[in-house]
Amino acid sequence: MPAYLILDIDVHNQELYARYVAQATSIIEKAGGRYLVRGGRVTRLSGEWLPKRLVVIRFETVQQAKDCFASPEYRKIAPLREEAATSRAVIVEGYAPPQ
Repeated sequence: MPAYLILDIDVHNQELYARYVAQATSIIEKAGGRYLVRGGRVTRLSGEWLPKRLVVIRFETVQQAKDCFASPEYRKIAPLREEAATSRAVIVEGYAPPQ
């Protein structure tokens, strides 16, 4: 079942965040992740939530997403993101229609 990694990111240091993104993209894609949303304009429909930057990455499974972000390659660059931005992330299982 597909899984979606959803990140709500507030970038504080654009230069450092750009360095992170330049490295993270290939690591995520190598691990089977595919970007679906990458920081486009956000329009609030209801409630108080208005993310600064929203990213959605599709993986084939929840475990694949977890493995990507626990990998030595990703853990090496994670401090760049942590220093450059405040972020929140969740993994959500995708919908599998009945057969």
